[in-house]
Amino acid sequence: MSSHDTTHGTAHDMGHDTGHDTGPGSSGGWSVLVLLCLAQFMLIVDITVVQVALPSIGADLALGREALTWVVTTYTLCFGGLMVLGGRLADAFGARGVLLAGLGLFTAASLVCGLAGSGAVLIAGRALQGVGAALLSPAALAVITTVFRGARRTRALGVWAAIGGTGAALGVLVGGLLTAGPGWAWIFSINVPIGLAVLALVPAVLPAAAATSVAGTGTGTGTGTTAGHVPPGHGPSVRVPEGRKRVDVPGALVVTMATALLIYGLVTAGDAGWASAGTLLPLAGAALLYAAFVVIERSVRSPLMRAETLARRPVLSGTFVMLVATGLMLGLFFLSTLYLQHTLGFSALETGLLFLPAAVAITAGAQLGGHLIGRLGGRPVAVGAFLVTAAGAALMTRISPDASAYTTLLPGFVLAALGIGPLFVTATTTTMANVPPGENGVASGVISTFHELGGSIGVAVVSTVAAAGLAPGAAGDAGGFVAGFTVCAVTAGVAGVIALGLVPPGKPAASFVGHGHGHGH
Repeated sequence: MSSHDTTHGTAHDMGHDTGHDTGPGSSGGWSVLVLLCLAQFMLIVDITVVQVALPSIGADLALGREALTWVVTTYTLCFGGLMVLGGRLADAFGARGVLLAGLGLFTAASLVCGLAGSGAVLIAGRALQGVGAALLSPAALAVITTVFRGARRTRALGVWAAIGGTGAALGVLVGGLLTAGPGWAWIFSINVPIGLAVLALVPAVLPAAAATSVAGTGTGTGTGTTAGHVPPGHGPSVRVPEGRKRVDVPGALVVTMATALLIYGLVTAGDAGWASAGTLLPLAGAALLYAAFVVIERSVRSPLMRAETLARRPVLSGTFVMLVATGLMLGLFFLSTLYLQHTLGFSALETGLLFLPAAVAITAGAQLGGHLIGRLGGRPVAVGAFLVTAAGAALMTRISPDASAYTTLLPGFVLAALGIGPLFVTATTTTMANVPPGENGVASGVISTFHELGGSIGVAVVSTVAAAGLAPGAAGDAGGFVAGFTVCAVTAGVAGVIALGLVPPGKPAASFVGHGHGHGH
């Protein structure tokens, strides 16, 4: 591991170069951010891009409902289940190499998906996409926290946070456009030229010395010091030469299996019900494996996740906000997509276009949230955002097969999306500002795991609640969808109350969350 990034002098110099509002930093600057955000955008788009294409995929590959479910969930299962391991590998072996390996695997897997001639090949490709994404995403975020300092890091993290919501929303639009145009295979194949271009450019704009490792780059001291501010004298002390020591493989395998079983059980609940053996057995197995993971982490010398990190209130609140926000977002997307196509008979393209205002609203909400967090603090922003989301979801319950989606579904959808945007910024900044030295990759892996897990929970819950409206022959019945939107509204309201007590009070230091989340002014 190079000590170039981990000395106080270098951190100070980088802070000096990148703390101003203009001019790229000496280690890649905004060109690095553009490339990494493009890569992350592909990963997030692939969570939702398949939704509107499922009927076409099922018809072409002769897949039933269960197989189509796996086309969606295999990706999030592997992405979420392996995310923490990806973050740990970034800490131990250097974010740059792990990033390139993940990007290469994701690009190759996308080609497999695009060329798939059977359901088995497509699902296997989706699994490999998930593994690549689990390596790429935490490594990319760790590089960003290394390359950027001060106010520029604030903007970089604001842009990064906004991608989570915008990418998921635009995934439905992209899926509709490509499915209606060249065909569903292109929702995967389009990743190949983008991935190859990013693979070629990253080594040029991100020299090895600039991001050999993110271990101990001073993005948090574990004692309340905010990211982007290294106190005098703390630079040399955060160098972690043991960063390359053994990775906790047993812990990684156990937590991955536990997460996989949890997601599997939740997804199964959507089809089989919450009381079925197919749901309860995986959930019970997940609980046992999580307990085993705690035992393993307490006994190994180099644990995957330190209990002290996870027990910190800011980390707890950040992961809670991310879990619920993503669950609400993907739950609302799932219900809206199926309602529009299944009940109202919208085409894939029409469905995608209707999601465009929601994508704009999430982006606008994230920008607004970035400004408000610095002025008001994380707690009022989180509470307010949850309440706005609850109001939006409540408005969506006015849907009726006899009424226009543009006057019933869309206004509430846009309002809910506007509320969800600030939640992503709140979750990301709260968590990344409060991690011990050398665990940037793990912290980003943890919060990204909750991103995927939240989506799986949200989809599983609303699909179970809305089952009546999704049954064959229920095309004219909106009752199940109304129930699903009602659950989303209640969940958002309850989360707002919990956030009132869980999210830490006070404003973050200006060096971490100031103004200009992604505005670039």
